[in-house]
Amino acid sequence: MSNSAPVRASTSTDTADQPSAETAADATGSPRLRPRGSNQVGMRQFNDRVVLQALRVHGSLPKADLARLTGLTAQTIGLITARLDEDQLLTRGAPVRGKVGQPSVPIGLNPDGAFAIGIKIARRSADWLLVDFNGRVRERISVAYHFPDAATLLPLIQRNLDELLARLGPLASRVVGVGVAAPFQLGGWHRMLGLTAAQSEAWQHLDLGAEVQRMTHLPVSFAKDTAAACVAELLQGKGREIRSFLYLFLDTFVGGGLVLHSHLHRGEHGNAGAVASLPLGVAGGAAADLREVPPQLISQASLWDLEQRLREHGLDPMAAYDARALQAPWLPHTREWIDRAALALAHCIVSGTAFLDLEAVVIDGVVTPALLAELIERTQQALTAYNWEGLQAPPPLRAGSIGSDARALGGALLPLHAIFAPDRDLFLKT
Repeated sequence: MSNSAPVRASTSTDTADQPSAETAADATGSPRLRPRGSNQVGMRQFNDRVVLQALRVHGSLPKADLARLTGLTAQTIGLITARLDEDQLLTRGAPVRGKVGQPSVPIGLNPDGAFAIGIKIARRSADWLLVDFNGRVRERISVAYHFPDAATLLPLIQRNLDELLARLGPLASRVVGVGVAAPFQLGGWHRMLGLTAAQSEAWQHLDLGAEVQRMTHLPVSFAKDTAAACVAELLQGKGREIRSFLYLFLDTFVGGGLVLHSHLHRGEHGNAGAVASLPLGVAGGAAADLREVPPQLISQASLWDLEQRLREHGLDPMAAYDARALQAPWLPHTREWIDRAALALAHCIVSGTAFLDLEAVVIDGVVTPALLAELIERTQQALTAYNWEGLQAPPPLRAGSIGSDARALGGALLPLHAIFAPDRDLFLKT
């Protein structure tokens, strides 16, 4: 999806696009763009979604502006907005009087028109977000832990999912789906985390998406956690301005995503942007000789590394995730970590630029904005130490817009956009 201009609608329905008396509700009672009993149903749904997307990107608009932005005729816009009104997906503002003609009535998305729930499962915490049709977080539940225990966490997922639905009351019927965001290998790098092989193994054989699907009648989508965070940035953050970018997300373990031409690029195995595994040097010997295997980005640009530094000095390691990181007595150790992480991130960015000719790099994470700003500034400085001959100048580094909510928010956006966006493959290429 390019946000510089809305998707253009097909205009071949201008004369054939007549309202049908036949409508149908989803089996769950959830709001959908309902079939209209016409051979033109696919084109109609596409145009309906184009109108919704124009309103999502540009905010409330009068019909004349909708027609101009989408390329549809005024008559077709009238038919589409009537259908979307019937589905309770739109709201109408107060009439605005101009110098001439009839007053215009701005049309916008109804925040209560549809909802989705995003669930993020990470190595240090879990979040449940209830998101409305405008993509705003309406309810939140958060839980922190040292590392998730599957036997304890699965019942908790069920309880908190049911709790969010209960808080909606009658509007619960308008929840269209659940999106789950979690690492592909939640038990990976277990030795770094100090976990037992049994703790790691419990997650390696668990299909989290399938487990959540057994908890609800709602459709469940699953995405890698950093890919979901990248979706949130693409749809509600810097992706509105930048068409192609490398996305880096700082958490217990660093991760990433890749946006090309306003689409999330997943790769052959859904793991594009898996920067954690990027080697930081050239292997000098046989792979079996661990002394010759270069470290990976995960070991130098992850908050796990900062946790260890703080723990070694008798400080609370969880300060890595809050404002204490830039306060005494944590500050000196945080600055040491920033210097080390910036060098590693710069290496990653140079490598990415050589392959992708990047428009920009977006860096976000669960750290405070002040720490993120320092890290970005130091990384920008580190980029100047590289030889850029044969490449363009270093890509601009931009701070992400979402922060710690990015993964759960991206999870919630998966079902919303699968149902209501004009391009079903906007970020989940199949």
